[in-house]
Amino acid sequence: MTVNFPISRTCPFAPPDEYERLREQAPLVRARIPRGEVWLVTRHAEAQQVLSDHHRVSTDPASPGHPMPLMRPDDPSEEELEIRRRFQAGQFIDMDPPEHSLYRRMLIPEFTVRRVREMRPAIQEATDLLIDDMIRAGSPTDLVDAFGFSLPSMVTCALLGVPYSDRDFFRARTRKMMDTGVGSSEEGIAAAIEVWYYLDKLITVAEREPGDDLIGRLVTARRETGELTHDALVGMVFLLLIAGHETTANMIPLGVHALLRHPDQLDALRADPEGWPLAVEELLRYHSIVDWVGFDRVATQDMEVGGQAVRAGEGFFVLGASANRDPRVFDDPDTLDIRRGARNHLAFGYGVHQCLGQNLARAELEIAYRTLFERLPTLRVLGEDDELPFNYDGVVFGTRALPVAWSL
Repeated sequence: MTVNFPISRTCPFAPPDEYERLREQAPLVRARIPRGEVWLVTRHAEAQQVLSDHHRVSTDPASPGHPMPLMRPDDPSEEELEIRRRFQAGQFIDMDPPEHSLYRRMLIPEFTVRRVREMRPAIQEATDLLIDDMIRAGSPTDLVDAFGFSLPSMVTCALLGVPYSDRDFFRARTRKMMDTGVGSSEEGIAAAIEVWYYLDKLITVAEREPGDDLIGRLVTARRETGELTHDALVGMVFLLLIAGHETTANMIPLGVHALLRHPDQLDALRADPEGWPLAVEELLRYHSIVDWVGFDRVATQDMEVGGQAVRAGEGFFVLGASANRDPRVFDDPDTLDIRRGARNHLAFGYGVHQCLGQNLARAELEIAYRTLFERLPTLRVLGEDDELPFNYDGVVFGTRALPVAWSL
């Protein structure tokens, strides 16, 4: 059976209903996408197999049969083609080893457990400042605007060396990219081009006067050795800015919403704050906000996955949200269980392309959730779930607003 893809979510607490049926049908299911067909990988074990096999599987969109080019418009503009050529140089998410390994090795020191531990006081300070602002402005408020978007903006901008005063520029464009697809709509493409040109100018300035930030350190340590071209550095920072901000910005309000809808779980965390790290892992698994974008691959050799023969040149979309609800791996997977302790979820991917910034994301989420519920113990969501503007069709699942209230 061949299904049409993508498939939209309809519930803020679950992947698309169709995923369960597909997962039970087979580990690989054939699907129609806008300009071709692809394999959907529905189960956890097979997802790990595809995502970790960099010898027979490629993430490079230029590889014959890769699914992402088949999701794009048929007739790209000359400007779009030029921008693709220029920023593809630094998009290491789309590279295979050994080229991918070179870029990743440059960035590992910025995201180690030790480095993130050193950043925690600054993340805590930013969190407290934003909650102070919320309290000063008074109840009610939109948690997405007041907190969910602002905290990762502050952290990411400080890390990269991007002026925080430009956050509204990035918010408008990253939201357009995530809502419509970075490379699958004219609006998303136009927004990506604007961000790229902004970073092009910012890095040109940093090349003259590098600062004490990630961009400055890359300029100083890497460009002098010839390891990075200007365009490669722009593309790398583009990827870090989008990936590092938009995912966390969506997870903060979604996690708050889920815990407020599961008050027993929230009460357990209030009684034992040491449980927050495990709770973050479960919220990441439960929501799986990055489902198939970023989990796109193509077979470069004939292979077998889950008993299914796959030919060279056939593409995959790994369904992360389906794999994270696989009952073969997670007991009672549709239930939120903050004590589950399952760090084997695929919310950060798997294999050589596993999210480089996962340590930072975990720290931001843990500090954000714990501090918000400690300082605003009466926090509550205003409105019913069917009244909230969840972005069911977006590249990254989230909500455009989360109205909340509290009393002091």
